[in-house]
Amino acid sequence: MQKYHINLSSEERKRVEKHLRSKKHSMESKKRAYILLDLDESLGTKLPTLKSISARRGVSDVTIYKTRKQYVEEGLDQALMRKKRETPPVAAKVTGEVEAHIIACACSAPPEGFTRWSMQKIADKIVLNGVVDSISDETVRLVLKKHNLSRT
Repeated sequence: MQKYHINLSSEERKRVEKHLRSKKHSMESKKRAYILLDLDESLGTKLPTLKSISARRGVSDVTIYKTRKQYVEEGLDQALMRKKRETPPVAAKVTGEVEAHIIACACSAPPEGFTRWSMQKIADKIVLNGVVDSISDETVRLVLKKHNLSRT
């Protein structure tokens, strides 16, 4: 016995069909649209089995179940499109505070015995000051380039 039933209104059906005709949506999104059309009970026709849908659409039973559940609980738009990520997978190492320390270091007098700062020297100085645990010379270069600064 199904827990989630899909009954697309005529307006929703038109939106799904328009979604399928569009060239700007991903194949994953279009597969979800096909799943919704296959599971639509409002037409009164006999519904295909999960196995036949998964074989025809090239998706797993879990994808069908999740698409069905998402449509019932969250609506058509959420069922078709992927959820946007709220936070990046890895927090950025270089924040505004770290950038400020890099710029201040690059603008200060170079170490004794040197005529100018090297990227590696700036990175080492930032680590020694305890601003970050580790930072590469390439990251330092990108920060200076972003702010259009040179090492002289």
